[in-house]
Amino acid sequence: MSCIMIINGPNLNLLGKREPEIYGTTTLAEIEQACQEIADKNQVTLEFLQSNHEGVIIDWIHEARDRCDALLINPGAFTHTSVAIRDALSAFNGPKVECHLSNVHAREEFRHHSYISPVVDSIIIGAGWRGYTMGLNYLMDSLADAK
Repeated sequence: MSCIMIINGPNLNLLGKREPEIYGTTTLAEIEQACQEIADKNQVTLEFLQSNHEGVIIDWIHEARDRCDALLINPGAFTHTSVAIRDALSAFNGPKVECHLSNVHAREEFRHHSYISPVVDSIIIGAGWRGYTMGLNYLMDSLADAK
């Protein structure tokens, strides 16, 4: 059975409450439930995590190297600041997706640069909560294609 880790960065625990005009009203728990339903139908183990701390996220990426086949990450604001998360992701050998709820390119200039994008296989931007399910489906297809 394949394992896919989904990592959520800072402030994503506030989804549904924080700036709903940008991030929508869907909560992180609802996104997790939608992803879990897809994973269950496809007999995939899902690890769904969230932290506001950069080092914790790096540790999870390192742990994923030993037990997960693919990784989806919404690094939140760390997208624009963390070389350390980028380096951890580059050491993960399975397929990787970067996901953002909002269209970061239609927002403030500082959000236009991603340290993460060069080290992932796919980027999903601006699809709201559905970006997670799109990314999960992409990863499951990638794992199936690799077999």
